[in-house]
Amino acid sequence: MNRCLKSFSTLLQGSAGLALAAALALPVAAQAESRPFPANALRGTLVVTAPPEVLLDGRADRLAPGARIRDTQNLLALSATLVGQELTVNYRRDGAGLLHEVWILSAEEAREKRAGARSVRNFLFGSESGQSPRDDGKTPYHLLPGLPQR
Repeated sequence: MNRCLKSFSTLLQGSAGLALAAALALPVAAQAESRPFPANALRGTLVVTAPPEVLLDGRADRLAPGARIRDTQNLLALSATLVGQELTVNYRRDGAGLLHEVWILSAEEAREKRAGARSVRNFLFGSESGQSPRDDGKTPYHLLPGLPQR
């Protein structure tokens, strides 16, 4: 047993130990530069209210079971430690529409342009009924959006 400890300590004392320490430090330095985000990740502002409940761009949303939140060092962060903080994030949703992957952005990453989520709907809520109509009814029929042909 002592042979292993002696050989390891001699390795660390020599110049090979310095090379090993430098090799182990490289992945940490590489993470600090830039993280590759998936192409379909969207940008938003996240506020954790009461996990798993969150506000995403001011609207109520929910974290998926097993959601992964990564901080600026790409380490996992617990949602309960982020309560009340307004964070600029990139995020992806799961198949049910819940937030599944969230990356908290550093100042440099936040400066990069990325698309945000757009809500598209074909109806009006009752609270919006007092607003002016979006279509004046004079759009020609052939310019209206249609259903795909089968």
